[in-house]
Amino acid sequence: MSAGLEKIRQAMADYLNSHGVEALTAWPMEPRRERDVPVVVVSLRGCKAGPSGFQDYLGERYNEDTGQWEERYGRKAQLTFGLDIYAPEKGDGQAVQEAFDALAGALVLGGPEGLAVEEFSCGQTGYDSASRRLTRPAQAVCAAYLCGITSTDGAFVDFELRGVMKA
Repeated sequence: MSAGLEKIRQAMADYLNSHGVEALTAWPMEPRRERDVPVVVVSLRGCKAGPSGFQDYLGERYNEDTGQWEERYGRKAQLTFGLDIYAPEKGDGQAVQEAFDALAGALVLGGPEGLAVEEFSCGQTGYDSASRRLTRPAQAVCAAYLCGITSTDGAFVDFELRGVMKA
């Protein structure tokens, strides 16, 4: 059984890449290659989950694949993504600003499927001596639902991430 969050960092990175923002996930399995362009490093900084209905019950849904009704349970979740920008140390930081502008533009359009961006913020551009790169910390707070599905005997089968209605 999953918690529905294993691939959430990759989903955000894929969304940003599809909107013209160079992005990768933090702590990748393979070594990173050196980049001569700014990159957004996606991490999951926090997850708060709270009730979404009576005892987290969301109702039933018919599963056409199994021909069975499934009870659905869920919790409203608030996910905080780290979207830190790293750029080569050459230049005056203009590349960091341009990367931030592209990041902000992508997040204004929404977010990955199932996530609604509620807040977006950033800090000051600085220098990271360990990586020899200019950096600007940024983060986005997104709303979603973590939905659980039960089998006919009442055991939880899986969890998935579901979106919220966008205005």
